[in-house]
Amino acid sequence: MLLRLFSPRWLPATLLVLLAAAVMVRLGFWQLDRLKQRRDFNSRVIEQQNEDPLVLDGSNSDLDLYSMEFRQVVVTGEYLLGDEIMLRNQVWPGEFGSELGVSLFTPLQIEGTDTAILVERGWIPEADTQNREPYKEVGTVTVSGQLRRDETDFELVGFLRPDPPLAAGELRRALWNNLDLERVASQMDVELLPVYVQRFADGEQTGPPYAAPPTLDLSEGPHLGYAIQWFSFAGLLLAGYPLYVNRQN
Repeated sequence: MLLRLFSPRWLPATLLVLLAAAVMVRLGFWQLDRLKQRRDFNSRVIEQQNEDPLVLDGSNSDLDLYSMEFRQVVVTGEYLLGDEIMLRNQVWPGEFGSELGVSLFTPLQIEGTDTAILVERGWIPEADTQNREPYKEVGTVTVSGQLRRDETDFELVGFLRPDPPLAAGELRRALWNNLDLERVASQMDVELLPVYVQRFADGEQTGPPYAAPPTLDLSEGPHLGYAIQWFSFAGLLLAGYPLYVNRQN
């Protein structure tokens, strides 16, 4: 049988079947890798969410906050309204359907320090981007939320929606396509922490900015099922092809 499979008549088909089976096996292992990544992510999120809220101040702002993503945090300080930025193309499920707008990100200078942390204060209508006076918060505020990483963790975000460099003479940009904390920090006069705070809503929200932390799916997803499918396809192909060849004259 083996000699027949690699005979001149069947050699091209045999090589094609082996290649297809190898691709299917590789796809199966890729899904297992995705499953491991999903489990690691879920474990990290659950671990941080089970921690006590971190009261962020001058005594602990030098912690490895990047590794604490999704941990609840409480921080007190004053908003640096002149350094506020907006993330465009954000959608809110309004009364009459989805409405386009922006998300407000405002640096909060941590009380008693020269360090700031960016706070996602929430969504506002696109029509209000030129006049954000009603949304200003002055004086000392205390914000509760969760620590988040910026969008540079998602490789395709910056590629699909790149932000151009600052133009000549342009000191800062207010409207951004994607959140890149390192680039935002480069246009600020104070040190900016490498994570931001996704604000929790303070009770019922009667008006913008609307805070909307994401609802996380902490299931394992379909990756295990997909892996089993790919391995099964490869097994059926490798088992079925020799039987087919054997039945041919």
